[in-house]
Amino acid sequence: MERRSIGAAALTVGAVGLGCMPMSWAYGPSRRQREDAGAQSLAAVHTALDLGANLLDTADLYGPYTNELLLGRVLRERRAEAFVSAKVGLRAGEQHVVADGRPGYLRRACDASLRRLRTDVIDLYQLHRVDPDVPVEETWGAMAELVGAGKVRALGFCALGAAAGPGAGRRGDRAYGATLRHLERAQQVFPVSAVQAELSVWSPEAAWQLLPWCAARGVGFLAAMPLGSGFLTGTLTPGEGFESQDVRARHPRFTAYAMAANQVLVAGLREVARRHGPEVTAAQVALAWVLAQGPQVVPVPGAERACWAAENARAAQVRLTAADLADLAALPPAVGAWD
Repeated sequence: MERRSIGAAALTVGAVGLGCMPMSWAYGPSRRQREDAGAQSLAAVHTALDLGANLLDTADLYGPYTNELLLGRVLRERRAEAFVSAKVGLRAGEQHVVADGRPGYLRRACDASLRRLRTDVIDLYQLHRVDPDVPVEETWGAMAELVGAGKVRALGFCALGAAAGPGAGRRGDRAYGATLRHLERAQQVFPVSAVQAELSVWSPEAAWQLLPWCAARGVGFLAAMPLGSGFLTGTLTPGEGFESQDVRARHPRFTAYAMAANQVLVAGLREVARRHGPEVTAAQVALAWVLAQGPQVVPVPGAERACWAAENARAAQVRLTAADLADLAALPPAVGAWD
């Protein structure tokens, strides 16, 4: 697989990564309760590594903790092949998730993640969210100390979602204003190696503002939810509904109306896929679009089964033409506010 660089640290990874969250958090809780769910998730991670999709994206929040424990079972055998991307800064309470950027907490959380992941170093440690009660310089400085201690190789920053609707502008001109201000402040303390934010055919806002910031500074970009939480695969049926604990059950873009209205996006992806041969899927075209946004961009699609991990990894072989990109750019904006 093609390799891409992550930021100033010049760490290289496969062009497509593996988002591990769906194995333990947020989507399809009944699937995770199946007797063979753990084995399927482990097979997905092994398949990704076999195909060169070696960036494994996790967080202590996912589960919580169980996702790191699962990855630790793989890393115990294949640590040298993997690029571990972990996150810190969000804690799961009984009814909600809270940001925690206190230095003491970050140090304890890092040590706990290292134990669960069965490794002595995290390749990319990302700040999941900025704590509004702690100056970002203080949080980032504590994370930089983890680099100095040899527990972390590079630091990344997760951006809040784009602010859609009135005031954001048609091209998201103010969507990431707060994130950019935090990034500039953090950059004065220690180099930002990567920024992670949602980027996909139906959520392109990051390409208009965050990507230029990253490109100008040699910062890598991890594209979260590049398949639109599964919608852009074309495998979800409008009106079928989601389990109550699935985050999509409460999301306006996954109402029956919005899903039906947005089928035009899936149709556009399928049309481009058809040009590239019968083996190419809509999901692979969606990932190829993300890859085409810049050489520093690494899509991190979630997958909990080996077949999906393999399909996603092979998207790195799809090369979109100028005509393909023009046709995808001409697709209408997605229906349904993303906030």
